Amino acid sequence: MSKTRVGFALTGSFCTFKQVFSVIENLVRQGYEVTPILSERSAKEDTRFFSSEKVWQTLEELTEKRPLSTLPEVEPIGPKKLLDAYIIAPMTGASMGKMAHGIFDTPALLGAKSHLRNSRPVLVAPSTNDGLSTAAENIGKILAMRNVYIVPFRQDDPIGKPRSVVADFTKIPEALAAALAGAQTQPILLAPLKNGG
Repeated sequence: MSKTRVGFALTGSFCTFKQVFSVIENLVRQGYEVTPILSERSAKEDTRFFSSEKVWQTLEELTEKRPLSTLPEVEPIGPKKLLDAYIIAPMTGASMGKMAHGIFDTPALLGAKSHLRNSRPVLVAPSTNDGLSTAAENIGKILAMRNVYIVPFRQDDPIGKPRSVVADFTKIPEALAAALAGAQTQPILLAPLKNGG
């Protein structure tokens, strides 16, 4: 029996990468075949959270695949029907803005566009400090897109950062299973954590 093939694209909300690595490890353990994909910034920038070298090394160790990180590398995803599902986690406010307005000029986004041509599911996990301000409109537009699903999210710090939202990355496996069946997991909006972060 063939494995379900999942593209897993990371965009530049670097503070969430540790959580995302755990999700990828969990998906591989569950039997998914995961292909890692990196936005330009995720592929090249060293941050206080991870060096770019460490990001590449971790993804290769978890998936046993070299991440895709250029437009030519991701373009064949759709024409060759390489994936069954496509995840963008974390998805920054900038990436959501581009996707909501039909701009697919990064590896993470072009991979999603290429995949969508086959009417196969794309799952997005928002992580942005302006999710309840300027990015709110874009979240709404993405929710209305055909074959696009969203990982449930919450305010991560309602007092300190009242407009910030972050997906509950632990819900990605559940949301992925639902998306593969053509369903959106509910509720989409989660209550804030009791400790406020």
